[in-house]
Amino acid sequence: MLTVLVDYDSGNLHSAEKSFQRMSAEVNGGDVIVSSKPEDVARADRIVLPGDGAFPACRNALTRDRAALFEAIVLSVIDKGRPFMGICVGMQMMASWGHEYEDTKGFDWIAGDISKITPSDPSLKVPHMGWNDLILSSTEPRHPVLNGIETGNHAYFVHSYSFRVANPAHRLAHVDYGGDITAVVGRDNMIGMQFHPEKSQQTGLRMIGNFLSWKP
Repeated sequence: MLTVLVDYDSGNLHSAEKSFQRMSAEVNGGDVIVSSKPEDVARADRIVLPGDGAFPACRNALTRDRAALFEAIVLSVIDKGRPFMGICVGMQMMASWGHEYEDTKGFDWIAGDISKITPSDPSLKVPHMGWNDLILSSTEPRHPVLNGIETGNHAYFVHSYSFRVANPAHRLAHVDYGGDITAVVGRDNMIGMQFHPEKSQQTGLRMIGNFLSWKP
């Protein structure tokens, strides 16, 4: 089994790589590598797409500057149904559109829009940064990546834009920050997390381990 963390110059992947390797050793999940090579993505059993920075920059870095890499991701995730995890902006790009700085088309894998956070409490700062309590949706059955995760578990966020899903069934968890903010989305063989699981201690590690054991 091979899990590939896609490297498209969207940030430092060292901590994510170490967290995935640690949990893979615990759950016997196989090899974990960081790669920017389309051929590695094509042979991967699981794909992880991180992302730090602005939506348009990440989108262009992947789809415009590395078209062959993106084509390999689409072939693996959409055509072959390989398990996929998007993290932070990697999750946001799963949406139909992003509205950060300019209107930017997303992958349209989960219908919805990425819009600026506007807390109802003006004392709450944007970006939404730090620990927050997950509130799991009541959708049954529970998504396998959320096994062992409960409402009230903490996750670490750093973001100014939030995923507004078109279909409520695709929102698996949210947090309260002057209003509901989507924390986890998913459908079929895809899951996305607005927070950083590699920085979310036991909650994040548990979800990484579940992902590495997941067989959609």
